Amino acid sequence: MARQHTEQAFEETIERHLLGHGWEKGNRTSYRVDLGFDAFELLAFVQNSQREKWEKLEQHHGSTELAQRALYKRVADELDSRGTLDVLRKGVEVNWIQFELAYWRPAHRITPELWELYETNRLTVTRQVHHSESNPHDSVDVLLLINGIPVATAELKNQVTGQGVRQAQHQYETDRNPADLLFRARSIVHFAVDQDVVSMTTRLARESTRWLPFNQGSGGPGQQGGAGNPVNSGGYKAAYLWNQVWQRDAWLELFGSFVSEDTGGKTVTKIKPHERRWLFPRFHQWHAVSTTAAHVRGYGPGHNYLLQHSTGSGKSNTIAWLASTLATLHTPSDASELGPGATTIGLGPDQPVFSKVIIVTDRVVLDRQLQDTVTGFDHTPGTIQKIDQNSAQLREALESAKARIIITTLQKFPVVAEKATTLAGARFAVIADEAHSSQAGEAAKDLKIVLAGLKGEKALEAAEAAEMAGQADDPQDRLAAAARARGKQTNLSFFAFTATPKQKTLEMFGERIPDPAAPDGIRLMPFHLYSMRQAIEEEFVRDVLKNYLTYSMYYRLANGLGGQDPEVPKGKAASALARFVSLHPSAFSQKAEIIVEHFRAHTAAKIGGQAKAMVVTRSRLHAVRMKRAIDDYITSNGYSGIAALVAFSGAVEDPEVTEKEFTEAKMNGFSEGLLPKRFRSDDYQVLVVAEKYQTGFDEPLLHTMYVDKKLEGVKAVQTLSRLNRIAPGKTDTFVLDFVNSAEDIQAAFAPFYERTWAQPTDPNILSNLKTRLWDAGVLDINEVDALVSALLSQTSETNESLYAHTDLALGRYLELSEDDREDFRTALRDFTRLYAFLAHVVPVGSPDMERIYLYGRVLLPRLPGDEDNEIVDLSGAATLTHLRIEKAEFTDASLATVSDEKSEQKGHTGQGQGKQYDDPAERLSSIIGILNERFGLNLTDADQLFFEQVEAEVAKNSRAQAVALNNDLDQFMTVFDDLLEGVIIDRHNANDALLTAFLDKPDFREALTRMMGREFYKTIRS
Repeated sequence: MARQHTEQAFEETIERHLLGHGWEKGNRTSYRVDLGFDAFELLAFVQNSQREKWEKLEQHHGSTELAQRALYKRVADELDSRGTLDVLRKGVEVNWIQFELAYWRPAHRITPELWELYETNRLTVTRQVHHSESNPHDSVDVLLLINGIPVATAELKNQVTGQGVRQAQHQYETDRNPADLLFRARSIVHFAVDQDVVSMTTRLARESTRWLPFNQGSGGPGQQGGAGNPVNSGGYKAAYLWNQVWQRDAWLELFGSFVSEDTGGKTVTKIKPHERRWLFPRFHQWHAVSTTAAHVRGYGPGHNYLLQHSTGSGKSNTIAWLASTLATLHTPSDASELGPGATTIGLGPDQPVFSKVIIVTDRVVLDRQLQDTVTGFDHTPGTIQKIDQNSAQLREALESAKARIIITTLQKFPVVAEKATTLAGARFAVIADEAHSSQAGEAAKDLKIVLAGLKGEKALEAAEAAEMAGQADDPQDRLAAAARARGKQTNLSFFAFTATPKQKTLEMFGERIPDPAAPDGIRLMPFHLYSMRQAIEEEFVRDVLKNYLTYSMYYRLANGLGGQDPEVPKGKAASALARFVSLHPSAFSQKAEIIVEHFRAHTAAKIGGQAKAMVVTRSRLHAVRMKRAIDDYITSNGYSGIAALVAFSGAVEDPEVTEKEFTEAKMNGFSEGLLPKRFRSDDYQVLVVAEKYQTGFDEPLLHTMYVDKKLEGVKAVQTLSRLNRIAPGKTDTFVLDFVNSAEDIQAAFAPFYERTWAQPTDPNILSNLKTRLWDAGVLDINEVDALVSALLSQTSETNESLYAHTDLALGRYLELSEDDREDFRTALRDFTRLYAFLAHVVPVGSPDMERIYLYGRVLLPRLPGDEDNEIVDLSGAATLTHLRIEKAEFTDASLATVSDEKSEQKGHTGQGQGKQYDDPAERLSSIIGILNERFGLNLTDADQLFFEQVEAEVAKNSRAQAVALNNDLDQFMTVFDDLLEGVIIDRHNANDALLTAFLDKPDFREALTRMMGREFYKTIRS
């Protein structure tokens, strides 16, 4: 009996548990070092599970001994040639006799003989195995085998003796020879274990071994917390490893369905044993798939799931494992265990829960990544269908009996909406990556129409109704169908993955958890969590807020109206003046200098001299200007070792450069598709972006980000998270921000740092809005019905009808008082926004609500807004006299923990109340004085710059004059928008990023364009 505080006692505890739960005790002398497996266990499995085949092999060789030799040699050769996983899954052929080397858990109980074979598997735990041909005295603490084939090793350490996981890792790195057969070409995963924590690796490489945490999280699996494991009142914190992961069925499922090989496109026989790369799931990935599948099996189709998994969580692999699991998942064998989703749709025992699994992504780049990952797990021809051609290919896959997993984009679904009836009776699992409100819009409605099949009499009724619709085309029936298509469907389950769930995402897919402390008694929470906090603490991602440097802009204004000092709305005037300040002529050159010099001094040497940087700009034209400014600064200073690329969509005209159009390909000198590869090379170090590559771009060498754009909410998290990927030698990141404060960025990250939650939207808000809309006297039921009928019929006269049936409503709207107009317009705006979302989460479809929604979508764009809501026109009223940009503060903006209040995502609260306050009037000189007092510090005459008015430049444009003379203001603004942006930047060579950092007023382009456009339009027309 081992002393209780020793490592031996720790081994005995684990062994005792496994032996009591279906494992066999291995004999360490049965392990053949020359073959790399346990010959006794292998033979016992073959003889017990495949007796007739074994006797045939004995007859062929004439003796048991020769048959054993033939079997052992063939298995060893195949393990060397094909790898452990392929041999376990496909078996070996010995003298034309096929032997299986493992049997995997059947998906159902329909075939009892498969369960009998499954039970013949021999899982063996062997302690202190002498495994090494290079050092025969070496022994590994624990060896885990499946039917004699080694699949895992473990080194155990006892904290009481002053050792732990780090010492176990060190032992692997220094005392275990990676060239030994056991490590080179047999076992797949290696665990370093102490009583509290676990780490793992799939490849030993001495001191270069990469160890990954294999822990539940301090709050428990799938729950809120950081690194580590929770206290276990029943034993060791690390007991989950042998209680759950090494549990007999779970362990076999891991190797039957989860573990995969990264072949790099090669066949398994073309890979040398020491070059094999195994993919073993991290604990949270295995737990997420297992618990989700268990819930689906118990519930059936019709339930939605939200998995909040941080960047760095390995979402692509988790999605692939989940898709593979769901594709073969069956209902329970016992009818009494069938869940509400299964019984509602009429499923019986041992039936497939889903007929197809559809992986949906909005991003083409990620779509390709998912395709490669999923297809890497299953090579059965036709089972996995990649929709990479057209809608006809998607239609064929949806109708195919063979295709089990379909990978496509959401945008392809509307074109096959008419095929819905052919899919009646089918059940679908839809896995959505980075699912946000895209699942709540019109495209998601069309997706549901495609997939929402019905069974039995309901299917017959639907088919009959569809045929009748082709003849009578009753608008009421189609209206009800549209409402039903928006709502929750019993044959659909959504599985939404995101690191940054919005309130709408939580309401669409989250769990409704009773909570007396919540205002409505309900919290919306993710089904499973792997938080940003845990990912950072486990070092799967870097903390991008750790090193945060902000810059400040100082400026001074003067009244440009001479003796005039008009009263203007205070808030709007301050916003207009600050936006005006942002347009100064030297911003790009100043920022280019800061960026280049900072990169050369601080970033260039990072990651072994391979570090990259990204510059985030506010628009495509800003990206063009910034790229040129950086290039000019590098050239003028004769610098080498730094070069910039630019990324933006489409073509950009720069008013400063006549008769020249800029595209990404022209500026970079190569096609857009080559950019990721070229940026990864040593030729380029800086990437200037405008929206493109701010999300969905995975480049581990990105170390520094220069931010010249207002970032808020989810966009801030997604943009800065481009830096958080890990890479060898990458120990930190850096953010230099010209615009945002560290506090604002912290506030943006806070809701997504741990577990995000929200409160449900009150559906009665929609009823209140509906009542106010009817009470306003603008809507007429006959006009509404007529428009809806025309809209749903989609004939050649539909467009004309949309105007005809809204003209009278528009006239009644214009007759209202100013306040009543604004009240109606905002009520209709909020109704259409909220209904498009709430119809997905409220189970009862409402034709009346759908009617107003469809009508409102047509009427709303025709309603003129309140001009008081536009920005005040102060053109020519101010002059910028001083400006300087300088370093403000370097801070560690890292988050430790986040309060429950800050983790909440606020939902819809607006009820279309119209204008709620009047902006107080102030003298222009007073407002300018306040701004100067706040931002005009430390300015000298050397900073003095004068802002020249842009009206003269705009006035020279004959096209703008012609459009102004012959069109209304709204039509004119569509032309003026592009013109003004070019002229302003041409005159002032700057952007609004610094301004928004101080007054937090986004959308500079829209506001300033309205201000200047209205003035110019009035001047021309008068």
